[in-house]
Amino acid sequence: MSTDAGLRSRGRRLPLRTAVLVAVVTVLLLLVPWVFGAFTVMTFTRALVFAVLAMSVNLLTGVAGMPTLGQAAYFGVGAYTGALVGIHWSELGVVQLALATLAGVVAAVLTGPLAIRGRGVAFLMITLAIGEIGYTAAGRLDSVTGGTDGMSGIPPVVVTPGGSGLVNEGLIYYYVLVVAAVSYAAVAVLLRSPFGLTLRGLRDNESRLRSVGYRTDSYALAAYVYAGGLAALAGSLWASSQRFVAPGDLGFEISALALLAVIVGGVGSMWGACLGALLVVFTRDYLGQQLSGHAPLLLGILFVLTVYLLPQGVAGGRAQWRRLFPKDHGGDPGTVTPT
Repeated sequence: MSTDAGLRSRGRRLPLRTAVLVAVVTVLLLLVPWVFGAFTVMTFTRALVFAVLAMSVNLLTGVAGMPTLGQAAYFGVGAYTGALVGIHWSELGVVQLALATLAGVVAAVLTGPLAIRGRGVAFLMITLAIGEIGYTAAGRLDSVTGGTDGMSGIPPVVVTPGGSGLVNEGLIYYYVLVVAAVSYAAVAVLLRSPFGLTLRGLRDNESRLRSVGYRTDSYALAAYVYAGGLAALAGSLWASSQRFVAPGDLGFEISALALLAVIVGGVGSMWGACLGALLVVFTRDYLGQQLSGHAPLLLGILFVLTVYLLPQGVAGGRAQWRRLFPKDHGGDPGTVTPT
């Protein structure tokens, strides 16, 4: 077979392999409520919500090159908005999601111009400050958020007009799964667009983009607003699935966990961020429960192992996996292979 024919053959096989992998993952996700108990199903639900939040963080950190610790602020805006809409106006899920996303977009539009003035560590610290301001505001606005007691009494979300609320853990899981899948598809389309390519250019060489006429601050603000809306969407899912929102949902811990998920999964990879969210949530909520509340210790071990063994994350490429698990081709160990 010629080289060109071999390349064409590999090009045909790769989409098929990817399609099979997607099909297997889809089937496994659909089987979760049928295989596991209620606690594990709810842990998967929380992991899916964190996956959407991690995609928001990864859009800024991995794609646009703007590491953030403030996405929990927009996550909380979406959670409180979804909860308030559910309590006072509509239990319909699509209404809660739409208004929560809009609230996140508005919040990001108001705070984004301040955040994008910095890059690198400066941007990181500004977003951290925004997150802390949101956390403090949620704790003090008792008449709106319930203060430090949190907001309870959120009615079950309704999928279709006139339908009954989702109270079964499996049905809630499927609702979150569908929204998370649509969110992933929307982000994937964005990243394949000229806008997504420009964001990667912003990460790799902003000064060059600026020199050829790109208004880089405008692209940075657009990415920030999109990420804020996505984080707020995740917050609405959180309110619908947990039916309780507290100021802690806007706290530093949530932002740190989302950034940790991105690092563990692989900075810049959206499916890696989702996988990282799954690992982080199960380490915290499942293994942490099994080991008498040692979740912070386990998360620290997970981070250290990732940094030393998989510095590019789980989705960081085949080269690092080959270094971890070198193949033994059965040759003489004393023979030196020429390079």
